[in-house]
Amino acid sequence: MNTIKEFKKLFVTDARRYLDNQAFERIQRGGVFRCHSMSCKEPGLRFSFWMRLCGVLRGKKKWLPLYVVALQRFNHYKYKYGISIPFVTQIGQGFYIGHFGCIVVNPRAIIGNNVNISQGVTIGATNRGDKAGVATIGNGVYIAPGVKIIGAIHIGNNVAIGANAVVTHDVPDNAVVGGVPARIISMNGAEEYVNRKYEYSIYEPK
Repeated sequence: MNTIKEFKKLFVTDARRYLDNQAFERIQRGGVFRCHSMSCKEPGLRFSFWMRLCGVLRGKKKWLPLYVVALQRFNHYKYKYGISIPFVTQIGQGFYIGHFGCIVVNPRAIIGNNVNISQGVTIGATNRGDKAGVATIGNGVYIAPGVKIIGAIHIGNNVAIGANAVVTHDVPDNAVVGGVPARIISMNGAEEYVNRKYEYSIYEPK
């Protein structure tokens, strides 16, 4: 993201995951301040607002005063809600934080479009061995409460990860996994768990 306009368009894809049709239409018509006011009812969406805004303002001298304010608000909600997701993390469109508390994501993680994340989730690094590094997570993934995703593994598209699973190996597209360590339970995917998808091209013609 390079502009406030692109920030709003990306944030709107997050908002679609939370809001009913009427509320979503209002947020589409409004500016950035309308986006913020609409986000206040949902802790996860409020956190996403400041996370996304810090990401677009970072490193831009002309927006330094606004960045300082945004960073203060971001840090406030990070500690208030117990969501440790750095704003430098690469996160795609339609990010949904279902519940807050004890969420920790490594800044080097890569998260795709329309991903659901729940309370108690950790996406962390392994520092040695053939899985040293951090996970890459595909599109349309549902991550249930208490899940731990550790190491440089690939989580495919349309994957559902069951509660309290510990995932340390690659997961193919459309798999449902659970357990410690996680194993494939079925190939039914996450379709019914990831709803209200809304996407646009960040690089669409102006």
